[in-house]
Amino acid sequence: MTHKESSENNLTIYHNPRCSKSCETLNLLESQGETPIVVEYLRDPLNEVQLQELLSLLGVPAHEIVRSGEKEYQELGLSKDSIDSEIVAAIARYPNLMQRPIVVKDSKAAIGRPIEKIRALLQG
Repeated sequence: MTHKESSENNLTIYHNPRCSKSCETLNLLESQGETPIVVEYLRDPLNEVQLQELLSLLGVPAHEIVRSGEKEYQELGLSKDSIDSEIVAAIARYPNLMQRPIVVKDSKAAIGRPIEKIRALLQG
């Protein structure tokens, strides 16, 4: 599993407290009565295996979770044509490249852009 397991908590948010969308998503979760495990991925980066597992839960290619506007994206020569392993390695090395927020509930995950994706995830 990509997140820290808890027998009572099956909800994790990969969170950046400096991102308004991430904070909005955390507030949504809490307003729904949820107490998610909060992983500040900039302080506690995911390794390549964890990122691959997260992609599997999301069911998307790696380019879907990369922030293409970051300088590291340009410096590394990444593009939509980059292979998943290249993007995953870049995100593991530069965690700021990871899209945020990402929420995992049970065996499903969603990127919180737009926030409606998180609402749908919570609905089941």
